[in-house]
Amino acid sequence: MGTDRTVLVTGANSGLGLATVLEVARRGYRAVGSVRSESKADQVRAAASERGVAVDTVLLDVTDADRCAQVVDELAPYGIVNNAGFSQTGAIEDVDDAEVRAVLETMVVAPMRLARLALPGMRERSGGCIVNISSIYGRTSTPFTGWYQAAKHALEGATDALRMEVAGFGVKVVLIEPGGFRTAIFDEVAADVARRGESAYRAGYERILRTLRLASPFMGDPATVARVVGRVLGAPSPRARYLVGADAQVLALAERLTPTFVADVVTRRTLGL
Repeated sequence: MGTDRTVLVTGANSGLGLATVLEVARRGYRAVGSVRSESKADQVRAAASERGVAVDTVLLDVTDADRCAQVVDELAPYGIVNNAGFSQTGAIEDVDDAEVRAVLETMVVAPMRLARLALPGMRERSGGCIVNISSIYGRTSTPFTGWYQAAKHALEGATDALRMEVAGFGVKVVLIEPGGFRTAIFDEVAADVARRGESAYRAGYERILRTLRLASPFMGDPATVARVVGRVLGAPSPRARYLVGADAQVLALAERLTPTFVADVVTRRTLGL
């Protein structure tokens, strides 16, 4: 693809982000991974060295608007893969306003800000690609992850609008909707549950943790998602959405075919609600 084509991957120090920035580099782009500390930058460089690819890093907190503008101005990216984010577990009643704002700022406002900042350069070059990493939770909802799902639903809505707005300028905008893949999600969920204290939903939280422990060995390799992103970056006419993972395919189908009251009853019984 040529090293003149710079692709910025946010949240690149682990999981899907790390796999993606390595795949982007393998495909011949100038791969730049954003991280929030030098220690995380070291992790990315070590992984790149092990794979025999070249990856640059940049320090970036995606919620820092001024720093986002500076990074985009310096890189003039051909592509942006908005991956930075975190899981958030908690019943709606248990999550305060500060947590809500952090979720929405990181996973809705920040990716669309980076897209907005990159668009003038992409339009000038008559080409570019914006890939937003959503989730199967951008299509469906379950208890105890309501604000995470709200963020992903909002990201998908904004992405759909953006895709139509910029198509005439030659800019591609694509959603990736992964199911369950091996990341640090169990640790993040466990930490969230521990912070909830003696919640009225404690039994449900414990069931989620048990389910994650059982499901972890069967979760997919993040490299699977990375390969999809790599293909999207090079595709002349990519699809609007890519569901990645068998579980994502099944859940999307179930969402379409299962009556809401049936899904509610099954979910509530599963979680003891």
